Amino acid sequence: MSAAFRKAAKARQRPHRERAQPAARTKLGLLEKKKDYRLRAHDYHKKQNALRALQKKALDKNPDEFYFKMIRAEVKDGVHVIKQSKDEITPEQVKLMRTQDIKYVEMKRVAEAKKIERLKAELHLLDAAGSGAGRHLFFVDTEREVQEFDIAAHLDTVPELVDRVYNRPTIATLQRETVKGPTDPVHLKKLAQQRKNQYDLLRQRIEREKAMFVISQKIQTRKDLLDKTHKVKVKKETTTGPAIYKFKFQRKR
Repeated sequence: MSAAFRKAAKARQRPHRERAQPAARTKLGLLEKKKDYRLRAHDYHKKQNALRALQKKALDKNPDEFYFKMIRAEVKDGVHVIKQSKDEITPEQVKLMRTQDIKYVEMKRVAEAKKIERLKAELHLLDAAGSGAGRHLFFVDTEREVQEFDIAAHLDTVPELVDRVYNRPTIATLQRETVKGPTDPVHLKKLAQQRKNQYDLLRQRIEREKAMFVISQKIQTRKDLLDKTHKVKVKKETTTGPAIYKFKFQRKR
């Protein structure tokens, strides 16, 4: 057999590869492989060291040692469970805490309402709800009037001031006086962006004030439920309102 033939036959031979560990059997440990003896030895010694450490801890433990966690822990169905101690609070104390919570929320809500009024005054009550720019509707009789409709002529102003929703003088006023305020398009765009930011802030404060009002109502409802009066739930609690209960009428002396 020539050397070239032996070399070609050796090249056709497939190398031997050991079987890989299936993923479902990984928890059972390492396979008995020749190449994995180091891993198996390291795993074995690690477990032996952990067992020796636990044995030493058990031998060094004082049998007379006591700590309060012993009486607050137990084993249920093989699971170590720690008992959660309940705070001893009387109904009067709970009512007092609810009252303090309501006072705090109401204080924050009133402060938010004052900020809303201040913002509305700064914005001259233009679109106070912050829902965006309004629309000005014009009514005509025929389709031809719609096609030939001239907004500037209808408003009696110049075309350059049609897009302004405020401080839009008429032609007669412009003949007597000059336009007050900024007229530069860049400056007007900057002012419009500032006004939009103020309206966004106003809308956020209005939503926050409404949320605080709902929170105070829910706290008051939970406080009223502490009474032992017979009650029936009429409506479930939602994100926008508290639950509604119907209480039995009792005549007070």
